[in-house]
Amino acid sequence: MTEPQIRFGPAGMGDSFAAQGYKTSLDIPAYTAGMGLNAFEYQCGHGVRLAEDKARRMAALAAEKGVVFSVHAPYYISMSSLDEEKRLGSIRYLLQSCALCRALGGQRVIFHPGSCGKQSRAAALEKALDTLRRAMEALDEAGYGDMTLCPETLGKIGQLGDLEEVLALCQVDKRLVPCIDFGHLNARTLGGIQGREDYAAILDRLGEALADDRARQFHVHFSRIEFSAGGEKRHWTFAETQYGPEPQPLLELVAQRKLAPVIICESAGTQAEDARAMQQMWKAAQGAV
Repeated sequence: MTEPQIRFGPAGMGDSFAAQGYKTSLDIPAYTAGMGLNAFEYQCGHGVRLAEDKARRMAALAAEKGVVFSVHAPYYISMSSLDEEKRLGSIRYLLQSCALCRALGGQRVIFHPGSCGKQSRAAALEKALDTLRRAMEALDEAGYGDMTLCPETLGKIGQLGDLEEVLALCQVDKRLVPCIDFGHLNARTLGGIQGREDYAAILDRLGEALADDRARQFHVHFSRIEFSAGGEKRHWTFAETQYGPEPQPLLELVAQRKLAPVIICESAGTQAEDARAMQQMWKAAQGAV
């Protein structure tokens, strides 16, 4: 069995996609590989709209280039909603996302757990846990038992999705892999990631909570994010160094600990270039190990 490899890629097409002359989603694998990257997160934030036959053509092109797709499920998923219809709708959106991800040849579907709204954090988490258990049953019944769902840490303080909440969700099933968005965690803690020790504490907690391969092969979102009193405000690029967190200490730890996550960059417009910068930081750290 081959050892899982670390992967780097962008979330969606950055500004350079059109600038380099690419036109359609069928060009995504060539664009991604041309940037020296081997992962791409297809964005379905506003709904699953890519036709599956086109997705299968994209999968064949991606396989030739060594690029692996993941899918970001619709933003309006809410596992914790007070409205049961919304919770059931969230399960349907996850099933649609899984169908597309499989057509793309991928396995990981990333989703936002939801918000707390007018209920306590504990009550919101209980609803999300129940919805997620039902979602896993629905995936099995629909033939998507081999797919991996990735609940994401979220950036606004009022949202369900701090580190402990995401790790609690991942206890529901071994097929749940955390999507650790370090920019979001920094935003919701109002600048809590200041350096290597803060990253190390997060990685240590992953190991404690999961105690299996998921702590090595988790999913990562990364970008510099501006925040206000309520948490996340806006994504920026790596060039805007007034916003944190800093990527380099994380990449050094990933290299030193021999971790193999999928690292997706969500910079605003320069996500492919910044993903490549992260890859270069990791390679430099690899050489220093």
